[in-house]
Amino acid sequence: MVNYCVYQDRCHAEVEQKMREFLLIDEAKEEIMLYLMKENYLNEERFTRSYIRGKFYIKHWGKTKIKIHLKQKQISDKLISICFDEIHEDDYEKTIRKIYQDYYDKQSGLKDYQRKAKTIKYLISRGFEYEKIIDNFGAA
Repeated sequence: MVNYCVYQDRCHAEVEQKMREFLLIDEAKEEIMLYLMKENYLNEERFTRSYIRGKFYIKHWGKTKIKIHLKQKQISDKLISICFDEIHEDDYEKTIRKIYQDYYDKQSGLKDYQRKAKTIKYLISRGFEYEKIIDNFGAA
């Protein structure tokens, strides 16, 4: 389990899922979890911060999509809110503008309002908040 946690940051749910594959008794699972936390191989805050940085700066996901995926990994709302400071507001708005412009430019053969509507839908599907999109580009 140590090697599993050393390879990349993991959340509690991922480690518990991996241990289910080993068919261990409950006491052994608890001992392993305690050891991993005590030795700092398993740290929810570090995992959450790392996950947020990776999904935003590498995959260019918005906060909404990141939050949904973290909730699926059983991370608390409070911890998610605390860790969202990993995304700088300037970077967030620059990313929205860049994705908007790239996607908008790819749309051809459509009227301007259709291109804009499709682009806004695309940004929403990437997890960006409608309010942030409209603040940057106005209503469709």
